[in-house]
Amino acid sequence: MSGSSRRIGVFGGAFDPPHAAHHALAQAALQQLALDALHIVPTGQAWHKARTLSAAEHRLAMARLAFADLPGTVVDLRETQRSGPSYTVDTLEALASENPGAALFLLVGEDQASALHTWHRWPDILRLATICVAARAHTTRASAPNDAKPLDRTGWHTLHMPHLAVSATEIRQRLAQGQPVDTLVTEPVARYIAHHHLYQTA
Repeated sequence: MSGSSRRIGVFGGAFDPPHAAHHALAQAALQQLALDALHIVPTGQAWHKARTLSAAEHRLAMARLAFADLPGTVVDLRETQRSGPSYTVDTLEALASENPGAALFLLVGEDQASALHTWHRWPDILRLATICVAARAHTTRASAPNDAKPLDRTGWHTLHMPHLAVSATEIRQRLAQGQPVDTLVTEPVARYIAHHHLYQTA
């Protein structure tokens, strides 16, 4: 397939850990956007997160396990190998360079979409990729900081997927308290977390 006809999705996040809602979003994107490939991109040094992320090797391994059953997905290492803060625009520029003429689709949640105008070089993000938003039923659209005008969403795509009330924060909290997470992550991810004793309090 020529580069000009390829459709490539980009799904970034901490994936600390990857969970059922991440899997559902990836599956919805592959089907609804007719993607040829979906790059799962665990972040390196997240500029917008106050907490320290789990080691990249664990998040990459869990991502490979979490999305292994979805043909077309590839876990992309580039942000974990990049020094300094991880910026989505750098990843999009690299993918555009590697795949001349391909159409790029950036997957985001509603909360991320509402804050997109605060992202590093956001106008370039809009130039490089079609924004694809998966709205969470329990999330209201965030107001723009300093009353900034919300971005024009003309040309953005809405991904339709079932509502899943699950978050990585909740999973980490449950694991720290010794509670089961079987229904929130895939079985291979649950096994990996248990084997490596992740998210347990000292």
